[in-house]
Amino acid sequence: MGRATRVLTEGIYFGEGPRWHEGRLWFSDFYAAAVKSVSLAGDVRIEFAIDDRPSGLGWMPDGSMLIVSMTKRQVLRRALDGTMSVHADLGHIADFHCNDMVVDAHGGAYVGNFGFDLDAEMEARGVESVLADHPTAKLAYVAPDGQARIAAEGMHFPNGPVITPEGKTLILGETLSAMLTAFDIGPGGALSNRRVWASTAPRVPDGICLDAEGAIWIANPIAPECVRFAAGGEVLEVIDTGQPCYACMLGGDDGKTLFMLTAASSIAHVAAAQATGKLLVATVEAPSAGRP
Repeated sequence: MGRATRVLTEGIYFGEGPRWHEGRLWFSDFYAAAVKSVSLAGDVRIEFAIDDRPSGLGWMPDGSMLIVSMTKRQVLRRALDGTMSVHADLGHIADFHCNDMVVDAHGGAYVGNFGFDLDAEMEARGVESVLADHPTAKLAYVAPDGQARIAAEGMHFPNGPVITPEGKTLILGETLSAMLTAFDIGPGGALSNRRVWASTAPRVPDGICLDAEGAIWIANPIAPECVRFAAGGEVLEVIDTGQPCYACMLGGDDGKTLFMLTAASSIAHVAAAQATGKLLVATVEAPSAGRP
């Protein structure tokens, strides 16, 4: 018998970047061009819209919010009064759309990007061909003052970054190599000692989240499941999500609510045509840890 889940809300076009913040789950809805939030009671509200597809979300130490603007390859900053500005331009680093992000305790941010036109290649060649042969991407680091630089190169679709509780390790999914990769975090956000945290094959990691037992939940975008991994690759649990799962996050007042964003497809013209996305929740034993 699998772990019980329930639908918290539906009618989402394509949900990404879920973050528990001030009693609500915030998330990006790509094709609604909006950042939304929902409480555990299921009441959804549109927090704000942007003139692009939003993706990764996070907050600075002063309470202002960072939002990844996907196709413009920017990080936006929303002040406490709602004023929006460009915090960082990543056009010189990202070769295609930007995606997920984690913000560290000092306000520095690690931002991934596709590296190439994934949708076009998936439709032309199929999942297996793209997994086997694809361009790599550069991971960006945006300093608290908005200056951006390359943090790591040769990444196979960097996605779903998390930072461990002591702030010394970055772990992220390399979606197209079916791997969770770890780095040591040094002064000024510098990364070193790249290593495999876990192979997830045949599953691939999209969004991920870290729990207090040191395990990582991954959303699997090529199957209807959210999967918990131990360091080294042991599968600890599989939750059936009904549709492909694209992002997950632990939250709730005790950190033990697992939020899972699903949709019928990630292909842009398919996902944008119909709001098939759902937000599922399950109660788990190990609470959230680290960032986001």
